[in-house]
Amino acid sequence: MPNISKGVKRFRMVTTWPKDFPGLGQMPNRFAKALKDMTSGLMEVKVYSAGELVGAMESFDATASGAADMYHGAEYYWQGKSKGFSFFTSVPMGMTAAEIMGWIDHGGGQKLWDNLSANFNIKPFQAGNTGHQTGGWFKKKINTLDDFKGLKMRMPGLGGEVIRRLGGAAVQLSGGEIYQALQSGSIDATEWVGPWNDYAFGFYREAPYYYAPGFHEPGASLAVGINLDIWNNLSNSEQSIIKYACKSANDTSLGEYTHENAKALEILKINHGIYPRYFTDEIMKEIGKISNDVVFELGNSDSQTATIYESYIKARNSYNKWTEMSDGLYINARKISAE
Repeated sequence: MPNISKGVKRFRMVTTWPKDFPGLGQMPNRFAKALKDMTSGLMEVKVYSAGELVGAMESFDATASGAADMYHGAEYYWQGKSKGFSFFTSVPMGMTAAEIMGWIDHGGGQKLWDNLSANFNIKPFQAGNTGHQTGGWFKKKINTLDDFKGLKMRMPGLGGEVIRRLGGAAVQLSGGEIYQALQSGSIDATEWVGPWNDYAFGFYREAPYYYAPGFHEPGASLAVGINLDIWNNLSNSEQSIIKYACKSANDTSLGEYTHENAKALEILKINHGIYPRYFTDEIMKEIGKISNDVVFELGNSDSQTATIYESYIKARNSYNKWTEMSDGLYINARKISAE
């Protein structure tokens, strides 16, 4: 339970991110600052980076048990609890950042998420988004589907399963292990996040072929999870303040990633001669087919996940028509007009 002293409620937040990690590691601090500012200091959050109070992958259990009051992380880390959690971060060929916000806030996603998380004594909220991620850094050009055969690529989760079905080998590595693995040759390629975080890790030095799009995480949503007993004992106004502090962190992070990714992409081009490459239509068609199979199998792993999957796919298919008509056509028109 939160520590209450002189009218101030103090919460302990554990996270899945390294201390001071650009973007992802700053989201919890941004949430904490927003909550303190919105309550004139009457609600405070002490943020513990991964490993300071509990390990990164222990954040969920620590919050559920009350060893911590809340966490900040990516819901697909909790697939071992339920496959349904993946849909609240990102799945291959899934929703963009704007689309997943639409589904969770207005399309019934939040209720489904609440029901799933309540099984584990958690109340969840969106509290960050990286936007569209990139396809990865490769030591060789990827011109055809055959180029994936035997490829050792760091890509966890569902994206990794797609790589396996393309004939490659998906390797699980933490962020801090990736560069050395590229350098030693134990992997041939890696994905991470996008230009901002990728540039900071220096992947371009070992794997100069930078591909897009990132089929595996088209809009990775991050979350705050709050111990449900604590949540239920907060007043309505306190609950509303936490909700809007999460929204503030969510909106700000997406804008930050858009800005910083664009800056880093220019640095990669100008200072290091790295120009993005694009997977061919043939490759993307096969990736799309395999991705849909992988997500379908995930979505039918149990009855609760099946309900989430049905809602998610229905929303994605509906939003896709509008996204293609609006963002898709406009970006293409803007490109044509600049030529």
